Amino acid sequence: MTVSLSKGQKVDLTKSNPGLTKLVVGLGWDTNKYDGGKDFDLDSSVFLLNKDEKVNSERDFVYFNNLVGGEGSVEHSGDNLTGEGEGDDEQVKIDLSLIPQNVEKISFTITIHEADSRSQNFGQVTNAFVRIVDEATEKELIRYDLGEDFSVETAIVAAELYRHNGEWKFNAIGSGFNGGLGALAKNFGLQVG
Repeated sequence: MTVSLSKGQKVDLTKSNPGLTKLVVGLGWDTNKYDGGKDFDLDSSVFLLNKDEKVNSERDFVYFNNLVGGEGSVEHSGDNLTGEGEGDDEQVKIDLSLIPQNVEKISFTITIHEADSRSQNFGQVTNAFVRIVDEATEKELIRYDLGEDFSVETAIVAAELYRHNGEWKFNAIGSGFNGGLGALAKNFGLQVG
């Protein structure tokens, strides 16, 4: 049975699912009808964070130009340029048993590519969600529907997995950012050119 969360809720992942090591994080979204003449291109990115909530290096930033991180523990499915169709628009596979010990938190984000130049924001996005699936059984364990709380934001920290007393937990964040992927990367300790 899927656990459905609201913004700010936290739930245990590994304690209530003993033996779970390989999971798929699915992220999806739809865009409202809009007549700006430009396509929407939303991107999911993953930041592997240390105890200071910063990446240890650029290798801990997993996105469409760096599909594998965390010493092979995190693998991004690649960029979906349109977001068309049902189900997950992008996926991230994670092997919890391989995550380096210095990674305390895994942050999942969604950004709008070239949002400023295309005059796009998350007020024009609907049905955004994050879900956790057991890779072995393909069973959905956790789902967080982000809702319609956004307006001018161009980036969202959707959710995070974090270590707590040797177990992994899931936190439904749903926090908006302005400044797109660059602002997120800087927030998580990367030098942005």
